[in-house]
Amino acid sequence: MHHKTKILSSLVILTFFVSSCITSITPKTTTTGIKGFPEGLENASKSGYAGGNIELTGGSWYFEDALIGSSANDSKNGAKSVRIRELGFIRMNYDILGVKDITISHAAYQGDGDSEWDLYISKNSGASWTKFNNTQKTTGSKFTTVAFAINEQSKIRFEIRKISGGANRLNIDDIIISSTGDSPTKLNIATRDDNLAMGNPSNADLNDENNYLMIKNQYVLSYNRSKSTANWVSWHLSTAWKGNTHRTDNFRPDQTLPSAWYKVITSDYTNSGFDRGHLCPSDDRDGSFEDNDETFLMTNIAPQAPNNNRGLWADLEAYSRKIAEGGNELYIIAGVYGKGGTGSNGGKTNTLDNGKVIVPESFWKVIIILPIGSNDISRIDSQTRVIAVNVPNKESVNGTKWGDYRLNIDDLEILTGYDFMSNVPSAIQKTLESRKDDGPTLKVANFRY
Repeated sequence: MHHKTKILSSLVILTFFVSSCITSITPKTTTTGIKGFPEGLENASKSGYAGGNIELTGGSWYFEDALIGSSANDSKNGAKSVRIRELGFIRMNYDILGVKDITISHAAYQGDGDSEWDLYISKNSGASWTKFNNTQKTTGSKFTTVAFAINEQSKIRFEIRKISGGANRLNIDDIIISSTGDSPTKLNIATRDDNLAMGNPSNADLNDENNYLMIKNQYVLSYNRSKSTANWVSWHLSTAWKGNTHRTDNFRPDQTLPSAWYKVITSDYTNSGFDRGHLCPSDDRDGSFEDNDETFLMTNIAPQAPNNNRGLWADLEAYSRKIAEGGNELYIIAGVYGKGGTGSNGGKTNTLDNGKVIVPESFWKVIIILPIGSNDISRIDSQTRVIAVNVPNKESVNGTKWGDYRLNIDDLEILTGYDFMSNVPSAIQKTLESRKDDGPTLKVANFRY
């Protein structure tokens, strides 16, 4: 995939290369030989502690409060090692079949005190994690190597969590994974990818206050100062973004907006007759507390009629997640159009809180569906399924289905003035954008909106 999850950049040393296919794991899942013998992170680069994905020689990892350290004070074998601070972690974003053991070298950052860390494993592709064996503690800045006997024939992935030491920094290097006898196999499964891979629909940038580009780790958006809502939000969805984090419900102003701009607060919606409607859904980002919490920034929220938000719109969100669970990844762009909606108070409403927030006329969405894989743009072809909808922001949509509001992307582009697949080759783009989706619209029960 693309935006590869950044974690454990240490080595994955395996004794064999593999070219065989595993066909019994998940639909459309393939396998490849694991890349890289000892590499010591020498070709990896991540200079900041902010959470993000990083492609290492062995595959894609996710780093949180962690980076690739190369300073004189980083304990390391070679020129680089992983450096983790506070309660940071590094997490593998792919599965391996047939692991005998994993060996990890660890030390304190030179000049810092000691800290503790745990090895966690997941046997369900990162949906849940379990601590493995005893807690480890550094003993100064000299490397200690610890071996964990795994003996797992089924799929598994690893995470290293720093659990104590506060500001003391932890260095990790030389991670070695050995096989159970048969060649270990890396499964090509879901990762966290580029939230703007399909292109910037409105060419948003930092110079236009009504088409203002905001890049979050969890999604990308174009904000409109005059409307106090996003024009659109773009995000990637796969099972790699999913987890067990509870909904935070922490609706709050987005303090990353320019200081002079009005920042919407949750009470702007009080007694308005409209829900605080997510564009990027909370349930698409429950892989961690931070991921979920970021969806409650008011820049990701727009006034949405309750029957729209809680009904067919929620059905479409749940349907998208079911598609991801079936071995696919999705690129989704959602936004608002026009002015004036009908909420639960009745009658047409144009603004909230004396004009501070514009109520949209409709909510629209574009969904591009691909099987799990890599080089996504190159894998889009004329048969790729693309769903586009434009749903009136009215209570009267109650009892209708999201499939009733499908249209082709060409018509949605005429309505909005946006270019939704600008990174896709023009010939393929032309074919896909002229076609109205007629695929299944199965309703999914027990969803959260």
